[in-house]
Amino acid sequence: MEIKKQPMGDYQTNCYIITINGKDIIIDPGVGAIPWVKQNVTNPIAILNTHGHFDHVWSNKELRDELNVKIYCPKDDNFMLEKDPYAFGMTPSFADVLVQPDEEFDFDGIKVKFHHFPGHTPGCSAIEIEDNLFSGDFIFNNSIGRCDFPFSNPEDMKKSIKKILKWDKNFRIYPGHGTHTSLFSEKESLKTWLNYL
Repeated sequence: MEIKKQPMGDYQTNCYIITINGKDIIIDPGVGAIPWVKQNVTNPIAILNTHGHFDHVWSNKELRDELNVKIYCPKDDNFMLEKDPYAFGMTPSFADVLVQPDEEFDFDGIKVKFHHFPGHTPGCSAIEIEDNLFSGDFIFNNSIGRCDFPFSNPEDMKKSIKKILKWDKNFRIYPGHGTHTSLFSEKESLKTWLNYL
């Protein structure tokens, strides 16, 4: 398994390409992601969105059209792809697959699970591939996603943090912004954040 990462746009949103057995999965193609993705994939099979914020899905439509692959987005965030609610001028896109909470997929032998962790957005999810968790804007290195945006919910974030604190596997975490970390490294920070929500 190979993981490529490139921060994109003004918000330095991490776009990931995961390559397993010659197949490429694209996670969160943000602003300006198209050239980098096209240079770094040979056999793309899917575009996965951790959530619907514009800086994570900006390049969805063009990549879908050029690469002829399906977009998978948590169902509760799909409206952000279609409606551009923050009015940044994003080209609307449409998910081919509306992902249900905690739904699992098998892409030609590559097992993928969308773990539903709402709070930052209604559909916010962390995507599990092997021993890695692509956490979007749920967990960062020593931080969490903001809960003061439109459609955010601090109470949901509390529940999501409590949910992942029960996990006993030390996943490597690749967040939507910043550097990678691990679940066990973040547990104390997550407990602290519960006091501020």
